[in-house]
Amino acid sequence: MTECLLCHRPLLTQLTLWQLLNFQPVEDELLCQTCVGQLEPIPVDQACTGCGRLCAKQYCSDCLRWQTLPNFKNRALFRYNDILKQYISQYKFYGDYRLKNVFQTQIKREVERFDADLVIPIPVNPATLQQRGFNQVAGLLEKVETTDGLATRELVKRQPQSEKNRQQRLQTEQPFVINLASEKFNKKRVLIVDDIYTTGRTIRHAATLLQNAGASEVMGLTLAHG
Repeated sequence: MTECLLCHRPLLTQLTLWQLLNFQPVEDELLCQTCVGQLEPIPVDQACTGCGRLCAKQYCSDCLRWQTLPNFKNRALFRYNDILKQYISQYKFYGDYRLKNVFQTQIKREVERFDADLVIPIPVNPATLQQRGFNQVAGLLEKVETTDGLATRELVKRQPQSEKNRQQRLQTEQPFVINLASEKFNKKRVLIVDDIYTTGRTIRHAATLLQNAGASEVMGLTLAHG
């Protein structure tokens, strides 16, 4: 018997009649139904076109304030509620690498819908990578072919994004550099993937570089919108 990776309750796999009659393989469940039930998916038709947050209008108030990258659009899969905060904390900050598997299939499905030429994960700086042992975004994308098109300017992050308030996040200077020759991005449809969209400053910094490098279209995909 296995247990839920978040709350550690026993997992009881329930087979459907269709699976039994057709001898279909069963994917291992990683979260219990209680934890899954706390996730808050963001339907595409109920999301802000610009950032992907749950919104009754086409654009939320934050996106209406953005004057740069008017064509940039981000898709967020879930609201950054308590269960997602627990997931990110356990996965990203406490290094429970098993949790990378929870959303891989869903992330892969969303990536395929974008039909991008290049899929680029937001990078982490070398010091963080050495300390944590992995890039949490790359972990989510293990079932997807990706391109390391960006690198961080700093070898060590002076202050983690999680410790910054909204104003500090918005004032963050460009943290990335292009990691490949600009020709690699010329006239390409590029999808940037990150874990959380908060103010949008980080992913929009990345999008600016890629647009300047010649990408014909730059889109974003994040696991959550906070």
